[in-house]
This record gives sequence, C-alpha cells and structure tokens, in this order.
Amino acid sequence: MTAPFQDWMKTVQAGMEQDLSSYLPAGDVVPAKLHAAMRYAVLDGGKRVRPLLVHAAGALTGADAAALSRAAAALEMIHAYSLVHDDMPCMDDDELRRGKPTVHVAFDEATALLVGDALQAQAFGVLAGVDSVPPQRLVGMLRLLADAAGSAGMCGGQAIDLDSVGLSLTLEQLERMHQLKTGALLRASVVLGALAGKELTQAELAALHAYSRAIGLAFQVVDDVLDATADSATLGKTAGKDAADNKPTYVSILGLEPSIALAEKLRQDAHAALAPFGEQALRLRELADLIVQRKA
Repeated sequence: MTAPFQDWMKTVQAGMEQDLSSYLPAGDVVPAKLHAAMRYAVLDGGKRVRPLLVHAAGALTGADAAALSRAAAALEMIHAYSLVHDDMPCMDDDELRRGKPTVHVAFDEATALLVGDALQAQAFGVLAGVDSVPPQRLVGMLRLLADAAGSAGMCGGQAIDLDSVGLSLTLEQLERMHQLKTGALLRASVVLGALAGKELTQAELAALHAYSRAIGLAFQVVDDVLDATADSATLGKTAGKDAADNKPTYVSILGLEPSIALAEKLRQDAHAALAPFGEQALRLRELADLIVQRKA
C-alpha cells in the first residue's frame, strides 16, 4: 500500500536532514567557523522541494536509495549556496531566511561568501560519490548539475534578475528569467532523480522535461503571489520585498488573480505531462499540487 503523501514527504525530509548532516563537515573541524556557517545555511530549514522531486522521480526508474540521497543532497547544497549569496548586501540584501537571520547577519559577509563557494564545491563532491550508475552516465549527471547551476541556468537567471530591477519586462522575458533562476534546479532535480535508476526512453525523458518545466514556472509564480499576499512570519523571509525593490514579477505584470490562474494552469500541465507514467508518477503529481497550493 502506498503511504499517504504527508507521511512520505516527512520521511524523505527527515532522511534528507540526516544525510545532509553526514555529507557536511562537522562544525568543530578546522576551519570551524566556515564549517559551522555551512551547516547553519543548510540544516534545520527549508521545504526540501528539490530532494522530494529527486526521490519522486527516482521512484519511476527504480533508483538506488544511496544514489538518490547523494543527488538530492547535492541539489540542496547548490540551492542553499544560492540563497546565501542571494541574501547578501550586494545582491538582494535580506536579513531573514527560513525564519532565522541570514548567514551574513549571523556570521559576516566574508564568511557568507565562502559558505556559498564551499557548498557549491561540496555538492559536486557528494554527487561524484554515486557508485550505482555507469561512469558515463554519472559524468552526464555531473554535467547536468553544472549546467543547471551555472550561467546557462541559475546564475544566469540571477544575473538577469539583478539587471531587471526597475525595468518593465515582457511576460516572455520574465518567464525566460525564471526558467533559469528557479526552474533550472527544479528541472535538474527531476532529471537527476530519474537518471539515478534505469535508462529512460526519449519519450519518457521528454515527458519529465515538460513536467519539470511546468512546475519550475509554477513555483516562481506562486512565490510572487505569496510575496504579495503573505506576511514575513508565514514566509520565513521578508514579505513584499520584490515590490519594495521594484522588481518585475508575475503579479506586477499580470495582476494577482491572473497569476493565481496561471499557477493552476501550470499545475494541470504538469499532471498532463506525466500521463505516460500512469500511477507510477503519483508522487510527482502530488508534488505539483504541493508547489502550487502551498501557503509559504
């Protein structure tokens, strides 16, 4: 019998917390301040959406649990590093993340910069430790993570975001930015999880790309809606900051209700993309629902 979604989610999240702790250097190992800050940035917070996607996609291909653990941890480390840098004064200049002071506030700016650098390197070391897939496929997985994190992915989207402050973007330009900034790592989560198991057909891979594209966009649309409607205590970060910083968002371009409608359409698109997998894709469908229907 399939476990209820909430139970499955809590099991994956708890396991991810333990795995991340084991993959990170201990906080008392030299350089202790840097290692303590790395652990502060990664542990005890976050929804772990990317690890959940990794495990859900891995279930489609019978992936090895240890491989999924490493792929999920690598993605979460890249995500955490991006948040640490994103919060710094030279970027979005925020003092609250996941309900606690940001790393540069809790430690200092130089340490926060090094935390991001170290977590990125740590992520690739963790993923390189996968030993249950053929070496050629593992090289492809490492390349996929690099592409998702680099200038053709997350960093590129962040650069466009910083250059867009105060500008009027078209909907197409906004979508392009977020397909890189937020969507790239979410897409990588789905594909890396699937690649950790059996080979995929081209049709199956195309279906997963269509699914991940839909949820990647939906995640950002919902983020923009929540930034405009929720408070800081609920979000665990500063609410209304995008509007205060004069950043283009789906809400600023489309309006609130059309943005909510777009998120729902993307949820339906994600469900439709998974049709080839039938009931095997239950968890991925449930995660699409979670991404769109979340309140924080």
